[in-house]
Amino acid sequence: METLTAIFSAINGVVWGPLMLILLLGVGLYLQIGLKLMPIRKLGTGFKLMWQGRDAKPAPGEAKKADDEGEISPFNALMTALSATIGTGNIAGVATAIALGGPGAVFWMWVTALVGMATKFSEAVLAVRFRETDSTGYHVGGPMFYIKNGLGRKWLWLGGAFAFFGAVAAFGIGNTVQSNSVADALDSTFGIPHWLTGVVIMVLAGAVILGGIKRIAKVAGKLVPIMGIAYVVAGLLVLIINAGQIGEAFRLIFYYAFNPVAAAGGFAGAAVMAAIRFGVARGIFSNEAGLGSAPIAHAAAKTRNPVRQGLIAMLGTFIDTIIVCTITALVILTSTVWIQGEEGASLTALSFDAALPGWGNQIVSLALAVFAFTTILGWSFYGEKCFQFLFGTRSIMLYRVLFVLAIPLGAMAQLGFIWLMADTFNAMMAIPNLIALALLSPVVFKVTRDYFNGETVLPGEDLDHDKR
Repeated sequence: METLTAIFSAINGVVWGPLMLILLLGVGLYLQIGLKLMPIRKLGTGFKLMWQGRDAKPAPGEAKKADDEGEISPFNALMTALSATIGTGNIAGVATAIALGGPGAVFWMWVTALVGMATKFSEAVLAVRFRETDSTGYHVGGPMFYIKNGLGRKWLWLGGAFAFFGAVAAFGIGNTVQSNSVADALDSTFGIPHWLTGVVIMVLAGAVILGGIKRIAKVAGKLVPIMGIAYVVAGLLVLIINAGQIGEAFRLIFYYAFNPVAAAGGFAGAAVMAAIRFGVARGIFSNEAGLGSAPIAHAAAKTRNPVRQGLIAMLGTFIDTIIVCTITALVILTSTVWIQGEEGASLTALSFDAALPGWGNQIVSLALAVFAFTTILGWSFYGEKCFQFLFGTRSIMLYRVLFVLAIPLGAMAQLGFIWLMADTFNAMMAIPNLIALALLSPVVFKVTRDYFNGETVLPGEDLDHDKR
């Protein structure tokens, strides 16, 4: 274990170095500028389309439209993507960013999200534009397919690299990290053994995962809105109690984004570079913009309009980071717990408990359990599609079984190494995807421009989009 930790630490230091920060923020900023800030300007349009896309079935008596190609509704595609993004990153990831990078890390999480909206939009546009239909009749897409079909066969190796990293990373970010965090939280709060938590999650997740994308999307479409709203309401209740400290919390965030924070209490202090590094790293871990994971879900949406799905997809980054992560960050910073040396989910739990004694810790533990469960569901689909790209359709069930069996193993593993492994493979997934996004950006800019100008319509597509 020590050898593996040393190897992953060395790789992590390289892949999360200055080059990765430049790639993530640089590509996102380039896309945002190339789109003329459209993802920010059209945020309202995205929410409108999301609401309209709750049910992609034709009305009674209507013939099925050509626009209905796909397996799940646009809304459920977003919920499946959100099921994978709203997870431990929103609770433990935010806390870790503050514990290691100081309050200023939150500012850099916001920056990552704002540029990440353009990244997520572009990923979904390309996923729908270059998706394929597999031998079972299901739509498949994502970075490996838009690399293959958009860049040509000479770039197939890059798509294969993404698929390999994605298939392996799913066992980290989307499986063992989640089960480990839940097991740790439930053990400290309710005294439930790690192995028991792992077995229960394995049984429940297996019942959904083995049913494929339609079952995953159906569960995600119900659980994600409920859990997201409940967590935000609980966080707002804490902020109402701590209302007098909110202004100071924002001051800390903006000041320490550009100034080093001195050591205080159990907090070791942090340089500005640490705030940037951990803010960007945990921001990406949370909203996954640039990783190339979410477009795998959006490729299955019942739509033939890439831009429309992109407008819905970008909401995932906004909801995850600007709303949910900000709630967590403000809860932590309006308490004084963050300077006591705690980190991870325990820091968030103690911060909630400071305002809601006896209840806060339990709220966080239960939220973490539900968040992590849905993340496992979403990432099982991502990993499965990456594995399918490498080994064919017949390999799907093997991957599902292996993925489910890994859940209890993750629950009992050492947390530090699991986080390190997940963090490393996140970056290794992002590199091929970001290269592809940069090279295919002219396609994104053109189809977006044509969509809003009403110049080009894909076959079978209607014209009821927003031309403002």
